[in-house]
Amino acid sequence: MKLLFDFFPVLLFFGAYKLYDKLPPEVLEKLEHIPFLNLSPGDSENAILIATVVAILASGLQVGLYFLKHGRVETMYLVTLGLLVVLGGATLIFHDPTFIKWKPTVVNWLFGTTFLGSQFFMKKPLIQRMMSTAISLPSSIWKRLNLAWVIFFFISGSANLYVAYHFSEATWVNFKLFGMLGLTILFVIGQAFYLTKYLEPSEE
Repeated sequence: MKLLFDFFPVLLFFGAYKLYDKLPPEVLEKLEHIPFLNLSPGDSENAILIATVVAILASGLQVGLYFLKHGRVETMYLVTLGLLVVLGGATLIFHDPTFIKWKPTVVNWLFGTTFLGSQFFMKKPLIQRMMSTAISLPSSIWKRLNLAWVIFFFISGSANLYVAYHFSEATWVNFKLFGMLGLTILFVIGQAFYLTKYLEPSEE
């Protein structure tokens, strides 16, 4: 459930993009008259602009819901919201989807850099600080696991750019949801299998 909650803004971004052309003409006409968006009637670019607005609102809702439930906000959600406001805002202002296409890459590379820095400048790698209450591992394994996350973040960010610049916008939107989600699930499953050999059976 947490993984789906993490991808909540992406899911709504995908839905808004895919459903835009299927909206009734009268609804499309009203959307095209939204002042600050300056949408052009019948322009296919409108889909990515509306989807960007939806993603920003969804990310804000995500932050609010998490705060109401836990009394705090995870850094990841705040970073995502901040980047959506900045890069999504630039996309809306300049009518250039390049900015929003860079958002997943910036998020992944930012977290990759943070995880890498924690390995050299903190007493414990970031992944150990996040997971040590749930599992006990040797220090060398924590460092190896942290480095694996660093590699994953940089590969994910690079894959996003490759798809964004070498394929159509519709393909990138599909990859943003299914590709990034699929990569994350596969990595988490691989991590789980890797960790099983370090879990000691409980004593009777």
